[in-house]
Amino acid sequence: MEIERKLNKLKAYFHGKKVIVAFSGGADSTLMALVAKDEAKEALAVTVDNGVMPSECIQKAEQIAGIIGIKHIVLKMDFLDDPAFKKNPPNRCYICKNKIYHKLKEIASDNNYDFVADGTNISDLLEDRPGIMVNLEKNIKTPLVKSELTSQEVRNILKDIGVEYHPSTTCFATRIPAGIDITPKKISRIAFAENLIRNLTGLNIVRVRDEGGLACIEVENVDKLIDKGLLHHLNSELKAVGFQKITMNIASYGDSENEMVVYKPCKDEKNKIMFETELPYAINISQTCHELETWGEVKCSPKMGIAMFEVEGRNITLFEKGKIVARRVKDQEDAQNLLIKVLPRIHRQK
Repeated sequence: MEIERKLNKLKAYFHGKKVIVAFSGGADSTLMALVAKDEAKEALAVTVDNGVMPSECIQKAEQIAGIIGIKHIVLKMDFLDDPAFKKNPPNRCYICKNKIYHKLKEIASDNNYDFVADGTNISDLLEDRPGIMVNLEKNIKTPLVKSELTSQEVRNILKDIGVEYHPSTTCFATRIPAGIDITPKKISRIAFAENLIRNLTGLNIVRVRDEGGLACIEVENVDKLIDKGLLHHLNSELKAVGFQKITMNIASYGDSENEMVVYKPCKDEKNKIMFETELPYAINISQTCHELETWGEVKCSPKMGIAMFEVEGRNITLFEKGKIVARRVKDQEDAQNLLIKVLPRIHRQK
């Protein structure tokens, strides 16, 4: 079975090693911690409290680590002391991850650990996550990527074996649009708003986005908020802590996974199947070609911003702007499996 093959690959990655797992208590790091606890020679889960994390995330991480039985520590860092982070640039997540992994690498070096493991999975490579560059620059390992596991597969594995994880582990800074300063006041009112909604509704996943004083509420089940009295109460309470206007996203927020590739008619080749996907970031063609050459035949033109790759009779074309086109594949599943193998070899531009 394919999922068993991937899980065995993950187990082999940790087997006999001395490892640090960057641990949030989310699905990805929970699966890694679980496997590392059983397979590694020694495993340490490290959670960083960066000063802008919801308190329940830290508490939940401690609880889950205790259930797993892995050695666990919480490091306290205050990112609001860092002017570069407070300015909230588009690469804020890079700044955050760089600070965290610099510290974890120090711990690994001082205590002779083999590597630091990050919970990036295959699905994450389809998203615009600047922090992923830190993994490459600091040689942080990504076992879930190496094992070709998607976010849905990770959740399915945990569900099948009955292991709990925290479905909401992002920091409050992600609620503030890039380019708008992060301040203690904004973090405090976001924290108050999310805790209030969570306590009143019992919902696990709650986001209150602070968009220039406008609060936009996002929850996993909007039906829980459709109550006139509740909405009136929330409006009064949130305005009392400084929000000027309260709105709600009527689409439910939660775990979901879109199709990795979509079918596109192949106009010039009637009997050929073609699928494509669009990455939200630019590709470094030169570095990507170098990685692909270890796997198959590559025709590379950095000047034109294009790379063509042949493997087992199938063709993939990568464009510098992020588009990936798969031709001569059997079907959507075949195209997706090919993409899963290609994604870890793609280098994004800084």
